[in-house]
Amino acid sequence: MKFIDSNELRKKLKNKENIQLIDIREPYEYEDGALCNENIPLDKMMASTDRITRDKPVIIYCRTSRRSTAITYMLEKKYKFTNLYFLKGGYSDYIKNENS
Repeated sequence: MKFIDSNELRKKLKNKENIQLIDIREPYEYEDGALCNENIPLDKMMASTDRITRDKPVIIYCRTSRRSTAITYMLEKKYKFTNLYFLKGGYSDYIKNENS
């Protein structure tokens, strides 16, 4: 499995790189703040593979990276995705390091 840290993601977003960013937190978590406009809660991910692109990097994140690590592993194993990354430390780490 591959991961990306918050500094790398910040650079990709700043450079407007062609990536797909998916927030897998619950709607109530997503409403408190998010890094993207795409929210697919964890329990819907396996049934939503048609919403995950295969032709560019896809970065999946949750609050701490526990859920995103697990779902990245499951998607790679079951659906043979090769372009998935999880955000190491998740949304919490990204926000904590926002000013670094």
